[in-house]
Amino acid sequence: MIGQAASALYVGVVRHLRTRPRAHKLAYRVFWMLLDLDEIDTLAGRLRWFSRNRFNLYAFRDADYGDRSGAPLRPQIEALLRQAGLEPDGGPLRLLTMPRILGYAFNPLSTWFCHRRDGEMMAIVYEVHNTFGETHSYVAPAAGEARIVTQEAEKRFHVSPFMGLDMHYRFHVVPPGETMSVSIDGSDAGGRLIAATMSGKRRDISDSTLLGLLASHPLLTLKVTLAIHWHALRLVLKRIPFFPHPASAAATWRGPSAAAGPARRTQSASGRAAASRRPAPAGRKTRRPGSGRARPAAAPSARQGGAASAGRRRPGPAAGAPAS
Repeated sequence: MIGQAASALYVGVVRHLRTRPRAHKLAYRVFWMLLDLDEIDTLAGRLRWFSRNRFNLYAFRDADYGDRSGAPLRPQIEALLRQAGLEPDGGPLRLLTMPRILGYAFNPLSTWFCHRRDGEMMAIVYEVHNTFGETHSYVAPAAGEARIVTQEAEKRFHVSPFMGLDMHYRFHVVPPGETMSVSIDGSDAGGRLIAATMSGKRRDISDSTLLGLLASHPLLTLKVTLAIHWHALRLVLKRIPFFPHPASAAATWRGPSAAAGPARRTQSASGRAAASRRPAPAGRKTRRPGSGRARPAAAPSARQGGAASAGRRRPGPAAGAPAS
């Protein structure tokens, strides 16, 4: 798709399954926009119902992503890639996300597909948001143009009060084409606890399509937030164990280790930093004498195809989180 308009709509469904201690599942019809950073201004100029950084039926707001400072996003994402030991070359950065609809948006997960100039995908950045106003990014190298990308990471970010931090994620991704899907399995010491999938079919972006989706998916982004709290209440009624929000920690980083198998092995970076209107510090690396490898004061590790991660926090609601 290099050299052509890569931005598109994906219309599909989100499914969540919790396996224990009591089963719980949900499914909702949703849609996303796949936005090439270099095409957003062109789209905003061409479309009547889509804007960048101003109110419209649909809008993309730079400050909803990255460190939420509103600073240019490409340098922020490329900095994350470098901190994970990767070397971006200015290739396409494409974001799969739900836009603001009538001024409101909440994205539990926004996914960055990071390409080299020749079109090969080099990494996926999973930007996770919770309802406490915090955000955290997992950076996972990708093995070229594989049809299905499989990656893993240790959980480093509080998403739901019904899941602890001692978990492991496994990602299965079909990169955007005529279809796309992002599946996440979350496991703890007892085995698989949750399975979440977002999948959709591609549609071209046009004013008529945007109006049609507004009619078929009214107030979608608000419904996402309401659904999170509704299912949280259902989990409370099912007496699912509750995990309080952990104390914030200073941001720490680790560099990547050697490649392992078809997917590259990395170590993880974790933590949250108080956000401000200026970019939050990405953390400070220290070096073990004689090792030549960076390590933080308290450093978790990731498994094969693992993801480096970075977290930030800003003021937000004091209660509620995705209920999976």
